[in-house]
Amino acid sequence: MAFSLHVSPSAPFLLLFAATTGFFQILHSCSAQSSLCRTTCGDVHIHYPFGIDDGCGSPYYRNLLVCDAITPSSAPRLHLRTPSGTYPVLNISYSEPHLVVSDPSMWSCDDVDGLGSAIFRSPGRPPFSLDASTRLSLSPKNDYIFFNCSRDDVIVEPKPSFCERFPDRCDSACDSAAYLCRNMPGCAGAVGGAGAAGPAGGSAAPCCAYYPKASESLRLMLRYCTTYTSVYWRTVGLSFPPYDQVPEFGVRIDFEIPVTTRCLQCEDAGRGGGTCGYDTASRNFLCLCREGNVTTNCADGESSSRHRVSTGVVVGATTGVSVAGIVGVGAIMWFLRKVKPNKVTCGVQSNENRLF
Repeated sequence: MAFSLHVSPSAPFLLLFAATTGFFQILHSCSAQSSLCRTTCGDVHIHYPFGIDDGCGSPYYRNLLVCDAITPSSAPRLHLRTPSGTYPVLNISYSEPHLVVSDPSMWSCDDVDGLGSAIFRSPGRPPFSLDASTRLSLSPKNDYIFFNCSRDDVIVEPKPSFCERFPDRCDSACDSAAYLCRNMPGCAGAVGGAGAAGPAGGSAAPCCAYYPKASESLRLMLRYCTTYTSVYWRTVGLSFPPYDQVPEFGVRIDFEIPVTTRCLQCEDAGRGGGTCGYDTASRNFLCLCREGNVTTNCADGESSSRHRVSTGVVVGATTGVSVAGIVGVGAIMWFLRKVKPNKVTCGVQSNENRLF
């Protein structure tokens, strides 16, 4: 049985247009990847090792930071994700690697009545905690202040004298003579008085300072204290301690900056000034460049290293060629080899241009 097929003279051009369109779409997704790494969220700067777009920064901090807006009309704000919740990020320091977050459920100077006295309310949510598997850690520059603790269940004593008398129990005491109990930043003198009834009954101490060594210790303290807050010591420009630090509300979290030779070379302005990132599928290092992603640096002239990374880099962008593109290009090459313009007349199929 013989088959006849009419081939339009415009068919090669239609195939070429379709394949070329798909090909340039692929190139666009490759070349635009480095621009997807946002460097700010609100007024907070985002640099390595952090990233708010998947594939940017270090994989050790993947999905820990999120930039979103509370309402469609509000400005975006940076938040940190932890096992206990999501918290607004106040600032990030890269010279002294740390970030500061606020916990709205903690006590603050807003919890003061018209007479200037503190009001203690239960936080209403789990206490702040970090994932121990990440490279984030609570800074030793944090002071935790507990309010309205039951004296029957918590050792509330002035720590200097208590530690002299009971050195083996010093770490278990909540210091009622802490400096911050008398000098809360922004509302000094708000915390004081004889105390009220504790959450477990009995007399209560209005304020004491205690540094929990684990999240479980913090949860245990809140069973016998009404609420708590965190104050960190911010370094200022003065060069003579202890006046080079001032207290502010917030939780300071220290982080590590994984420094590698490949990342330093990638960000080197003399080598193209790329952005350090990673493959979202394999988590392997990538240098994100305007022309595409490479495994070395943006100035590397070896074209073989470009566009040969795994799929899914930076918000699911693909660096491979799609199946449709392969099929389209292959069909065009095969078609052009088969179709010879000087042998085709008025769409007549011959042995030299037949498709079947």
